[in-house]
Amino acid sequence: MSGSSAGDLTVLGEFIRSQRHMSNLSLRQLSAMAAVSNAYLSQIERGLHAPSVRVLKSIATALNLSAEVLLAQAGLTNEPVDTADGATEAALRADSRLTPQQKQALLSVYRTYIAANNSGP
Repeated sequence: MSGSSAGDLTVLGEFIRSQRHMSNLSLRQLSAMAAVSNAYLSQIERGLHAPSVRVLKSIATALNLSAEVLLAQAGLTNEPVDTADGATEAALRADSRLTPQQKQALLSVYRTYIAANNSGP
């Protein structure tokens, strides 16, 4: 992930952490499932390390996400996100109780669900 800013890495890490929490997985459980070290996964979640595409794909598989969604979250693809109704995103952006990082993490999770629902069976 060369060229990634610290902010991008933080958002990616928060997204992975939120997906892990929603899956009720501990850091150790996810690291074992993704075949990466516990310390390395912790660094990724804290935005301290830029993971390779192979690691991102492994984490995506372990979290039951499409690799494309996680690669897009990491800024490695230009996957367009279709938001027919922007009200939800506007509400998240306008909520003054959330930090900018929290808003971005929530928007990412929201977009992931929309993309998954649009891909259909």
